[in-house]
Amino acid sequence: MGAETLNGEARVLVEAKAPLILGLQPAALIDHVARADCSLLDQIPGERGGSIPVAIEELEHILSELKKHNLASVDGPSPMKTMAGGSVANTIQGLSSGFGVNCGMIGAYGDDEQGQLFVSNMNISGVNISRLRKKIGPTGQCVCLVDAFGNRTMRPCLSTAVKVKGGELTKEDFSGSKMVRNFRVPLLQLLESGVIDLCFANEDEATELIRGEENAEPEAALEYLSKYCRWAVVTLGPNGCIAKYGQEIVRVPAIGEAKAVDATGAGDLFTGRFLYGLVKRDYLSRNVAKWAHVVVGQ
Repeated sequence: MGAETLNGEARVLVEAKAPLILGLQPAALIDHVARADCSLLDQIPGERGGSIPVAIEELEHILSELKKHNLASVDGPSPMKTMAGGSVANTIQGLSSGFGVNCGMIGAYGDDEQGQLFVSNMNISGVNISRLRKKIGPTGQCVCLVDAFGNRTMRPCLSTAVKVKGGELTKEDFSGSKMVRNFRVPLLQLLESGVIDLCFANEDEATELIRGEENAEPEAALEYLSKYCRWAVVTLGPNGCIAKYGQEIVRVPAIGEAKAVDATGAGDLFTGRFLYGLVKRDYLSRNVAKWAHVVVGQ
């Protein structure tokens, strides 16, 4: 493994077989995940349970306050976990380390401690990192605060983070691979363009897509997505998921009964297991969705 430098930008080089599934996450992200008491959540601007961008100063303030507001468990204070994050990175790591699927990542990370941690985490998970670019500047970070009920409040800091831009991508980046996309463009326009093969959405995201329609239920959103995508999946939290491929519709309830302690990354693991089923040519059956739920439950 080596590094190629050009105009202050480096790219990690690794000789490896082309990944079967390739994830595009323009900005590398480090998650700081910790259980926090209500007094800290009350201090943070914005409603609980959402994801609101913050400046680096606010993120650092929250991290410093966690030392005083860490939610203890029966075994003592719960330690903060700092690790590679982002929906695409989580999905790719799950596919690679959990199921042995040959996966890679396209993105950019900064020349800082967080950037090195992101690359290290992906590498340890067996992800092909040859398409990651190292750039001068900070790596994105996100504080994920988990309350006593397992609900998450996220405060990401990405405004100054280094990113891969569309003009920097080459045909070689995508050679021989399938792709998981994470673009921030008008979603409806992207869906209706017909270039998306598979779309995952949680219940809130799905119903937001058809907001204003007479029937804005998840089932109606699934029908809308399936008009433009070969595979459409809507997750329903504790109620399982619904999915459609062609004319086949599958509804699968959540597996088992468990108290949620921390749901961070659960949807991403579900996505990873679902993609694994597709890679194995089980295009859509009750088993794909069912075992995706089993993996999340574990």
